[in-house]
Parts: sequence; structure tokens; C-alpha cells
Amino acid sequence: MAERVLFVCHANLCRSPMAEYLAARLMEKLPVEVSSVGTAALEGRPMHPFAANVAAETGSDPNTFRSRRLSPRHLAEAGLVLTASRRHRSICVSLAPRALHRTFTVFQFARLAEEADRPVDVAAGLLPAVVRAAARVRGRLQPAAPEDDDIIDPVRGTPEDFRRCARQIERALLPVVALIEAAG
Repeated sequence: MAERVLFVCHANLCRSPMAEYLAARLMEKLPVEVSSVGTAALEGRPMHPFAANVAAETGSDPNTFRSRRLSPRHLAEAGLVLTASRRHRSICVSLAPRALHRTFTVFQFARLAEEADRPVDVAAGLLPAVVRAAARVRGRLQPAAPEDDDIIDPVRGTPEDFRRCARQIERALLPVVALIEAAG
């Protein structure tokens, strides 16, 4: 299993590509790859134009992006799967039950990462150690309201809705990146 973080949303046009590009910028010095897919994506579509504007703000070229549909192979190759919603998490786990313990919503994993102790045993891999560290704090946190785990889809919104969504994703990624950095 690669040191790969996989972001998952519905069509792989808005939320997961923005998360991919934001994470790539935030993790550029870490030994981690990032990618994204959609549970119902049509292969080969360009990113939504408003999402592409957000991605361009990361300093990357969103014009090369093409949507990809989620497959069991994607889940098998990812050390950490971060989904846009609880529904996407459920689809991932149904498609690849072995991915259960490394599949979270972005917001759920952010809460866990904020509270996690630094992983000490990375012999089995960086991301497996990060996932174990986050999982150990599950029992210490109050459960969140279900709606607090879902990133609202901005697909029919304004450019500002996309920027707001991207800011939420970026804020959620900060503790995730910090935990990966601490482990590495």
C-alpha cells in the first residue's frame, strides 16, 4: 500500500479535486501522494470551472485534471481515504470492506488528528501509523452531529461558495498535515 491519501466525493469535479490540490500544496514536502476520485464520476471530465479557479490559486495547473471514477483498486492503494460525506464513506467501505479502518470523512479525521498523539511506530508505514494514532482517540471525543461530517457540495453555487468550501477543506486539512508531519 502506497503512502497515498485519496479524496472522494460524488463526481470528482468540485470537492475532492479541490481537496487534492489543497492537500498537494500543504503536503508538498511530505513523502505522501494525493489523488482524488468520485463515487459516480464520469471519467475524463475537467474540473468544475469554479473549483479550477480554487485549484489554480494553489499554484498548480488545474487544466490537466481529469475526473476518475472510484474503483476498489483506488481504495486498496490508499493508506488514508478521506471522503466529502458520510454517504461517500459508506460507499467506499461497501466497495472495499478492508478499507474500513482507514476511511473517514475529511471533517471526522480532522477532529481525530487534532487530538491524536504523535505516532511513535512508523515501521509499518507513515499513513498506517497516522491512522492508528487518530483511531486511538476516537473514544475520547464526543460524537459529532452527523451533518457536521459532511462537506456541502458547492456544485450549483457561486464562486464564493466554492471559495468557502475550499477554506473549510483547508482548515480541516491543517491538523491532518500536522499529524503526518509529526509522524514523519
